[in-house]
Amino acid sequence: MNKRFFLGIAISLVFYGVVQALISGEILNDFYVDTLVMLGINIILAVSLNLINGFTGQFSIGHAGFMSIGAYVSAIMTTNLGYSFPLALICGCLAAAVAGLIIGFPTLRLKGDYLAIATLGFGEIIRIVWLNNDYVGGAAGLNGIERVTNWSWVFFLVLITVIVIQNIVKSTHGRAMISVRENEIAAEAMGINVTRYKVIAFVVGAFFAGMAGAISAHYFYGIAPGSYNFMKSFEILVFVVLGGLGSTLGVVVGTVLLTLLFTFLQDIPEWRMIIYSLILILTMIFRPKGLLGNVDVMKLFKKRGGATKNGGTTTTP
Repeated sequence: MNKRFFLGIAISLVFYGVVQALISGEILNDFYVDTLVMLGINIILAVSLNLINGFTGQFSIGHAGFMSIGAYVSAIMTTNLGYSFPLALICGCLAAAVAGLIIGFPTLRLKGDYLAIATLGFGEIIRIVWLNNDYVGGAAGLNGIERVTNWSWVFFLVLITVIVIQNIVKSTHGRAMISVRENEIAAEAMGINVTRYKVIAFVVGAFFAGMAGAISAHYFYGIAPGSYNFMKSFEILVFVVLGGLGSTLGVVVGTVLLTLLFTFLQDIPEWRMIIYSLILILTMIFRPKGLLGNVDVMKLFKKRGGATKNGGTTTTP
């Protein structure tokens, strides 16, 4: 905990207060509120996937599967079984985390393309399970889910997600994950349990993906298997790649930019995927590490502050 941490929390709370005042004063209509909620859900998904792909160096493209588990488990508990949303949210997150643990142990010994294919297969298996299960509505999905989440729920869950994952990254465990990303053989030679840290990253990422699924299901009234297909996983991956693998701030910026782009291109759906693909291609050409993938913002501030002090006339040798 340092001054930058509390400053970030303070700025976030001021932002929340301003937006909440605008919503209460009906200055922001439903379109803008829905966009803000979608932004928050996408940030949770992208930041959690960044822990797996960006900081641990794995290549997972099955994140939508974990999101669907959180969505369906929480929706079943509130709509079919009558439990409260907070309990359903926790159970949805835990169910996704358990799925991450189950898929993690047998598959995370794989690397690169093989791991990507395994996680893609997992996501498709989960989607097919929902698709062929009449208890959860089959292809039509679950409808009539009560809206119990709002801007406040989404904001504070986004804040919790970012704080938890940033603290993991800055901890001893986070440094071990980064060492696995940089060189697995060297990390193992130094006594780091490579498989263990891969599984931890997978479980934590799946937990927060389940959280995103739960709050999404209880905001948009319904869920369907088609909402959690490969394209959804690919969309989350693009958020991470555009922002910068291994950069939490970059991932947040990339997610905001792409979500807003998607929102304002809804009127021209035939061009949306073309523009989306072009942005990805141009990013890979001109910024292969993403928008902020190789930029440490805090170090830039430190350098600027140090240059100002050293450049002053009162500096003593």
